[in-house]
Amino acid sequence: MDYFLQLISETQITTETIFFRLTLSFIIGFIVGVEREKHKQPAGLRTHILICMGSTLIMLLSIFVPQTFPEFQNGDPSRIAAQVVSGIGFLGAGAIMKFGVNVKGLTTAASIWVVAALGLTIGAGMYMGAIIGTAILLIALVVLDVLGKKVFTNKFIKRLNIYTQGQKVHSDDFLPILGKYKVAVRTIDIEHSFEEDKISYYLTVQISEKVKLTDLTSDLNSISGIKRVKLQQIL
Repeated sequence: MDYFLQLISETQITTETIFFRLTLSFIIGFIVGVEREKHKQPAGLRTHILICMGSTLIMLLSIFVPQTFPEFQNGDPSRIAAQVVSGIGFLGAGAIMKFGVNVKGLTTAASIWVVAALGLTIGAGMYMGAIIGTAILLIALVVLDVLGKKVFTNKFIKRLNIYTQGQKVHSDDFLPILGKYKVAVRTIDIEHSFEEDKISYYLTVQISEKVKLTDLTSDLNSISGIKRVKLQQIL
């Protein structure tokens, strides 16, 4: 017990402190990575472990250099570690995927950034800060996710395809009907087929579970020129 207390209070970078801090960063990266892996995110278990351990190593190096080499004792230990804050943005950008005008993966990108900060915190020996930060991060990822699904379960994201033929149908012809059912349009893609005299509209929409989908599609099909309406669940 005395050895453990001495280890966590040690300010010098030794083999024991390096091993302890890297092990702790592995555990924290593992915990956060498992949560992201369960959500099928592109940045999952291994990514979070490597980011956390890498940030810890960089912070250890930042502290080790002025402690070991007398000619660099007046240097700023935070200069090397500070590059993690900006450099981690490139990895975060890789976790973000674009769907039309919408993006997915912002939460994972943010978790990558926070895990890097936790790694730096561990490397600096701020163990309680890392533990508290990890606990709050898990609350944000797990508890708030469950709470959000319970509070916002009344709306679904769907793919609405509207196929027209012969008579030109403009978006202004069917948007009022969508507004009548309080359907929020997120994206609209248009495909023209001049040879077959067809126009296809592909919409990503947000629909309340209270909306009667049969009534919605019936009203859309009643518009002159619309040949077929297809509604698919995508989220």
